[in-house]
Amino acid sequence: MKRMKFLYILGMVAASFLFSVSLTTAADMMMMEHTTGMFSGAKVNGGTATISHKDGKNILTASDDFVPPTTPDPHWQVVDSKGNVYQLQKLNIKGDKYNKSIVIPTYVPDVAKVQVWCAFAETLLGEASFKEPVMLNMMK
Repeated sequence: MKRMKFLYILGMVAASFLFSVSLTTAADMMMMEHTTGMFSGAKVNGGTATISHKDGKNILTASDDFVPPTTPDPHWQVVDSKGNVYQLQKLNIKGDKYNKSIVIPTYVPDVAKVQVWCAFAETLLGEASFKEPVMLNMMK
């Protein structure tokens, strides 16, 4: 009887341990950051973009070495794994300021590429790709 009780308690301890490890792993996955390769293009060459998760939102952030283009009406744009393009916020705000971090809308399922798009000239100014598409729904 003591042996069965011991095995029962041992099994419960093991199950509790595995459960806590799985929760920690899930929390770690939500805290992960995903960074693109370097931007390359006609007007944007250098810097990277990172997707992170904060306060229930997916955040796209340019690296400190990213230099916004001096073209009219540049915008952030993302491309999902199926090739769908989502034009997002305007990059330049006022003067030398720009939207370094933006919230990716919840209707974007994943992100394979980050682009800088000139809405005025309808021209791609530069893009950076992730090694693998970043699944945004898994980051929620």
